[in-house]
Amino acid sequence: MLKAHSVSQIRAAEEALAATLPRGSLMALAAKGLAGALDFIPAGEVVLLLIGPGNNGGDALFCAVHLRDRGVRVDLCLLDPGTVHIEGLAAARGAGALVIDGPTSHRFVVDALFGIGTRPGLEGRAAEWARWIDTTRPIVVSVDVPSGVDVDGGTLPASHVRADTTITFGTYKAALLVSPAATAASSVALVDIGLGDHLGPALIEAIQPEDGHLIAELLRPMLDPTASVHKYTRGVVGVAAGSDEYAGAAHLCVAGAQAGIAGMVRFRGSPALSTRVVDRAPEVVAAPGRVQAWVVGPGGGDGAREQLALALNDGVPMVVDADALRFIPDRFDTPVLLTPHAGELAAMMGSSREAVEADPLGHVTAAAARWNATVLLKGARTLIAQVSSPTRVNLSGSPWLATAGAGDVLAGLAGSFLAAGADPRDAGSLAAFLHGAASVRANRSGPVTASMVAAALPQTIADFQHWQLEELREWWD
Repeated sequence: MLKAHSVSQIRAAEEALAATLPRGSLMALAAKGLAGALDFIPAGEVVLLLIGPGNNGGDALFCAVHLRDRGVRVDLCLLDPGTVHIEGLAAARGAGALVIDGPTSHRFVVDALFGIGTRPGLEGRAAEWARWIDTTRPIVVSVDVPSGVDVDGGTLPASHVRADTTITFGTYKAALLVSPAATAASSVALVDIGLGDHLGPALIEAIQPEDGHLIAELLRPMLDPTASVHKYTRGVVGVAAGSDEYAGAAHLCVAGAQAGIAGMVRFRGSPALSTRVVDRAPEVVAAPGRVQAWVVGPGGGDGAREQLALALNDGVPMVVDADALRFIPDRFDTPVLLTPHAGELAAMMGSSREAVEADPLGHVTAAAARWNATVLLKGARTLIAQVSSPTRVNLSGSPWLATAGAGDVLAGLAGSFLAAGADPRDAGSLAAFLHGAASVRANRSGPVTASMVAAALPQTIADFQHWQLEELREWWD
């Protein structure tokens, strides 16, 4: 699983590791890794290094020596000569790098203005250089993080650098994975400098294609040849979704639930809607009975209030989505996964959509604490937050997944994982990851519908379980 750590964790890890190594070893590793990432710049070309204070600038200055060794010309712009890394500057100048007053017509730029230890936002010359980048759009590589972003919070101040690639060291940072800051980082490459044993628990996690063991653990009882397996041992998921006005939500939520690993789907709705659901999906049981998890809310309208109350009385885990989010209690005492989009979370918290989209990590973690629930905030980078656990971010999918009904399929799929025994955080993050991967499988190059995503889910789940999703990853990386 991909992991990101906080600034304080990284600083402590760097100090602990540095104490065991010769002086300057970490900077040397970072500089070499950065130089390797810049191997696309041909000999004879000019690269501009924007140099800020401290170690971030030092990494780039020592990188300049490697660039000069292979024939790349290097210009240096020093943000403040009084705070520059002295040894690094001497090494770069000794290798032939030139100090200039400011950027001109450079095609290649390395942003080494500020790293992880400064407050968000750029001012003065740094802000001017960021505006120059936005105006001229050279190819920009940022060192560790794009200068000016909110490293731990993932927010995006008015003035910051927009990179084409970010080369980060030791571990990922929240700003490289969480929107909106991740949009400034673009593609990210990690250079290992040996921090792993010193970092501790992650701040952010992301499921990857090689994490199929998460599904395998849920399926283990079913794969045991000595076990007595039947549909009830796989889990029964109850779906209370749709209405006469929004029948499609019921069909799509059921499709998502059926695509998952639960053994049975029970549907609760009006007689007319139940008949329509069973006609389309004859495996569904539209009769009362026990369930191991509920999905409530998609397309339910005002009727979602009663459906939520009935589900709460069962005392089993549940997914609460869409219309049912308007009727949630002050706190939950049972395992619950809430699945709002930004507008719904804003309404729940008395905020605005704009505020949620500007700080999704802050809002989703606050909501998890507020309702004692796991909260899945849907978006381009879906977040899944649970108190006292690393927040998960989903990196799979494509922009075509922003389509009507996709959230209904996601809710049903998450419910199937809950019914099979997953906790809400695993259920939500697995559902988001596989939902995104299935959208890529459904149509790698163009539009998809929610029904196409649901149809692609069973094979996607099987491939994930057997570590065969690498072929798809390149389409969403």
